[in-house]
Amino acid sequence: MNDNNVLLLEERDGVALLTLNRPKAMNSLNFKLLHAIKEQIETLRNNPDIRVVIITGAGQKAFCSGADLKERITLTELQVKEFIYTIRNLFTYIENLNKPVIAGINGVALGGGTELSLASDIRIASTNATMGLTEARLAIIPGAGGTQRLPRLIGRGKAKELIFTGRRVDAKEALEIGMVNKICEPDALIDECKKMANMICETGPIALEQAKFAINYGIETDINTGLAIESHAYWVTIPTKDRLEGLAAFREKRKPVYKGI
Repeated sequence: MNDNNVLLLEERDGVALLTLNRPKAMNSLNFKLLHAIKEQIETLRNNPDIRVVIITGAGQKAFCSGADLKERITLTELQVKEFIYTIRNLFTYIENLNKPVIAGINGVALGGGTELSLASDIRIASTNATMGLTEARLAIIPGAGGTQRLPRLIGRGKAKELIFTGRRVDAKEALEIGMVNKICEPDALIDECKKMANMICETGPIALEQAKFAINYGIETDINTGLAIESHAYWVTIPTKDRLEGLAAFREKRKPVYKGI
């Protein structure tokens, strides 16, 4: 398998599409792919022309099947710790990216694949998707944020059920329990992700960044602290030219043109 181009990038109309490109390995995560994702996400963070990031997998069989177990079996205990440290920090970096991230789940998303989707802001799955934190079946636990993000998303009881049993859920059940935002036919997945991304691109980029900050950090605190975080985030938007543009566009009955300033 040619493992040279493990990550593909497409940029168009303010949207960056990142495609995990190891289809013969079910888009599993090895060190090379993790480093490639980190490098690209760091570049996108500082690109003002990109408003939304979509992450998906090559082909229709797998979004990401988790860690590359063929690589894992060759690693020493110290290297395994390094891998876990690398993947956990990467997913936290994605979660805290200063722009929205949409996971386009096109098939199997197990272990680290599900954890990658949990680190994203919005999850859209194809009807053939299968998700699950299956690590306990390998006598380990989710190590890239799954034990923390899944309970916060779907509730403690259901998360414990899925993690303790290692059970997989199909797209329909994932939607029912709130694990994904919506589902669609496989052939329509990327179009649905782009439709969502285009709607987001119509809003103010500074407002998006501050709204994401307020949600991510406020949800981890009590309500009063969360409201204080929200207020601080709101104050950041007040002196922006985009806020004035939004008011002007409303008054002039036209679409606003936001520049992130």
